Amino acid sequence: MKLLSVRSISKRFGGLKAVDNVSFDVPQGAIKALIGPNGAGKTTLFNLLSGFLRPDRGSVVFDGAEVLGLMPHQIAARGMARTFQQIRLFPKMTVLDNILVGRHLRSRGGFVSCMLHLPFLRKEESGARETCREILEFLGLSGQAEEEADRLPYGQQRIVELGRALACDPRILLLDEPAAGLNIRETVEVGKLISRIRERNVTVLLVEHDMSLVMDISDEIVVLSYGQKIAEDKPASIQKDPEVIQIYLGEGDA
Repeated sequence: MKLLSVRSISKRFGGLKAVDNVSFDVPQGAIKALIGPNGAGKTTLFNLLSGFLRPDRGSVVFDGAEVLGLMPHQIAARGMARTFQQIRLFPKMTVLDNILVGRHLRSRGGFVSCMLHLPFLRKEESGARETCREILEFLGLSGQAEEEADRLPYGQQRIVELGRALACDPRILLLDEPAAGLNIRETVEVGKLISRIRERNVTVLLVEHDMSLVMDISDEIVVLSYGQKIAEDKPASIQKDPEVIQIYLGEGDA
């Protein structure tokens, strides 16, 4: 079953074709990776899928419905959450409160109910905190729940951002370079964590430069170069694709 279907999506910035007629599907329950050299259009494509940019043309069907034209929070509310290349935590808020920010989309409370602190809102807030503590336990960060986010090591801050996205109850999670800046051990742990996230019935679309991580955990890989899709296949086939070797991996690495 196709959870996400991208068709002929394109985006131009002046004379630059950042994303050029790209199409692919993401099956439900899969881990799919987008790879390519710097400037290939990967993050621009993520921004188009999640509503941060409007495409010049194309279609993005998520869970059977077109989502192009929706605002980012509307797309997230439908079940598509994302992380970013650069960590975007609230540094002086606690780790738990940072995770709770992601739970806001699932809240029914409005201005009046919050002001009056109505009983249903107190019950909802209690449930949200319980859910977020469960996410922290899943991430291995229960002991850091009350610490300020900026006091955590860089690798753990990346995990907190991932947890905030999980708090949205996503059906698909868009991860933009989750291993950026991590050492080898941390990268291995992130790979294990992404695989465990899939076990929670969350589909994953991944942008990543670490080829060992991509090849280890991905079911399928899409390769971009200069905004165009040049290959789409299983990891073993991508590693042998002559065009991918020449354009992305390089002859020496092959």
